[in-house]
Amino acid sequence: MSKTIRIGTRDSQLALWQAHTVEQKLNALGYATEIVAVKSTGDLILDVPLYELGITGIFTKTLDVAMIKGEVDIAVHSLKDVPTALPVGIVQAAVLERANVHDILVYKGNTGFFNGPATIATGSLRRQAQWLHRYPNHTVTDLRGNVNTRLQKLQDNNWEGAVFAAAGLERINLLPENHIILDWMIPAPAQGAMVVVAMENDDYCREGVAKLNDPETEECTRIERQFLRTLEGGCTAPIGALATITDGQIIFEGVLLSIDGKERIHIEKSVSVEEDTATLGHDCANEVLANGGGQLMQKIRNELKK
Repeated sequence: MSKTIRIGTRDSQLALWQAHTVEQKLNALGYATEIVAVKSTGDLILDVPLYELGITGIFTKTLDVAMIKGEVDIAVHSLKDVPTALPVGIVQAAVLERANVHDILVYKGNTGFFNGPATIATGSLRRQAQWLHRYPNHTVTDLRGNVNTRLQKLQDNNWEGAVFAAAGLERINLLPENHIILDWMIPAPAQGAMVVVAMENDDYCREGVAKLNDPETEECTRIERQFLRTLEGGCTAPIGALATITDGQIIFEGVLLSIDGKERIHIEKSVSVEEDTATLGHDCANEVLANGGGQLMQKIRNELKK
């Protein structure tokens, strides 16, 4: 059996870049493909912070529906945007080799603002909380839209800087010279990784897409997303997680913060790749919860309900 694999994607420049990257890899393996672009709710509603929309998988839901309705065969996402529980019938088919995991600050003028009051833009609670933890005298303002829109908003507003994922800007060659790598900021779980999802009963697509999988990235992002899933309980929260494999060791670092950045619970663990890591993310999350994280998560839920 052979068929043209219809690749579903959002229609932003970055999402299309990701979809075309998957398309090229599948074409190189001999598969016929077609790109199908759609707009997601997250792209259409730009004047409300993401956490206020209250929709799990706001950037993925539209494509989930298109897959279930049979309008597309697979979908390509930034894995950090994908809910930890996929809809019934949809499965993770491949995680591609990870790109840059770091967040960066794109700034205007010089960097003297670090020493005084400043306004930094981001639509992410995780970035907001970590920024305010480090720079409590700064103000954080909301920033929404695709990468291009956010860069333009930075230029159009009286802000000192804005926080972006390095991978997104690098992929579409929009990384400005005036940026700083925030190597102290723990990234979102699975940041820098692309995932392809398929219908569980579509053996042809799953078999083809599986050839694109990078086992190391798959394992690291699995641990990070397990940490997230155990902590969040369906709630958007300032959670960072990063697993890396170096010299036969899996090094995991996770963090949970209050929305204002004043409270911070951090964990770091190192285990051998030869050990059983099936529950590493879960175990680290439970340690955070036992160390005050449970109360902090309840506080965050209460604040987001207001």
